[in-house]
Amino acid sequence: MKKRYSIPLIIIGVMVVLNVISRFSTSFSDFYVKYIFHYISSAVSFVTGVFPFSLGEMLTVAAVVLVIVGIPLFILLLIFGKGKRKKTAAFAGTLVLWILCYITTTETMNCFIMYHCTPLAEKCFPNAHEHTDEELTELYGELIMKCNELSKQVHRDENGCFELTCDFKSEAKKAMKNAADKLSPQLRGYYPDPKPIEFSYFMSQSHLTGIYLPYTIEANYNDDMVRANLPSTVCHELAHLKGFIQEDEANFIAFVATTQSDNVEFQYSGYLDALEYVHNTVWDNEIEDAMPLSALISDEVLADWFRFMPENYWEENASKEIISTETVSEASTAAIDTNIKMNGRDEGIKAYSMVVNLLLDYYYP
Repeated sequence: MKKRYSIPLIIIGVMVVLNVISRFSTSFSDFYVKYIFHYISSAVSFVTGVFPFSLGEMLTVAAVVLVIVGIPLFILLLIFGKGKRKKTAAFAGTLVLWILCYITTTETMNCFIMYHCTPLAEKCFPNAHEHTDEELTELYGELIMKCNELSKQVHRDENGCFELTCDFKSEAKKAMKNAADKLSPQLRGYYPDPKPIEFSYFMSQSHLTGIYLPYTIEANYNDDMVRANLPSTVCHELAHLKGFIQEDEANFIAFVATTQSDNVEFQYSGYLDALEYVHNTVWDNEIEDAMPLSALISDEVLADWFRFMPENYWEENASKEIISTETVSEASTAAIDTNIKMNGRDEGIKAYSMVVNLLLDYYYP
């Protein structure tokens, strides 16, 4: 009886200690990612990669079912199982404790510690300087030119929108391994196939294109989104599997991986994603010299950028809405924002857009 409770409690306590150490020691976090997580990630993702479906998604669904069914069942057993109430309570308590132990362990070992590693910018751009509005304007123009050029080389459907024709899973893994030579040896090693989420509509409501699940170390993507987003998204999620948990860093790694790929569809996706972030930064900061450049964006690019879902997606899938999209979206945004802030990034969900700083370091080191 004591072991039933003491073992998970001890493990949870150890995870709390590791979280505290990682927050105060960048060296510890760097050591962990380089010498420990690298092997954990490869081993676990190899095993979970055997399954063609997202094992993490199935565990999440099972947890929801357990809550919906388990709590009423537990109450009923306490009411009607007069002679077994103590055993029922002990079993329920043990089950909850071990679930909390699993969540705490996987979140700590496969996510939280990595938030406190040395920033990628310090490793790749040690001589980086404060960037000017002129550099941002020049970068905006450069990305527009590249997107215009590549937009005419990719396949398009009858509506003139981007079509993905390559084996994007194989291309993504190859692109990530190539990025290791450009950015960091940490990106080398085994990569599993990215997996589609079966409940992609719920992801769409959450405005998520991809998700890394630390419980099973899987890279998952929203299979309903427009295909122009797919190469960048899967590379972003695969970056998390190598210990790059910061969202701006994963965005930047995805940019380098896709744009350095031999595949023009990957290149276009990477430049298009970067263009959207830089465009937002230009307008949010009212960079007047850069704003007129928007008129140079080609019709092909305009047909692809800032598109999340296909045309009429929400109307065609309205019957799937159990909880309102607005509610799901707000809850998802709040959860992501809180998670990032709890792990030391005051920017919260705005951390995604901080990729622009890394892009400026990359172009103007």
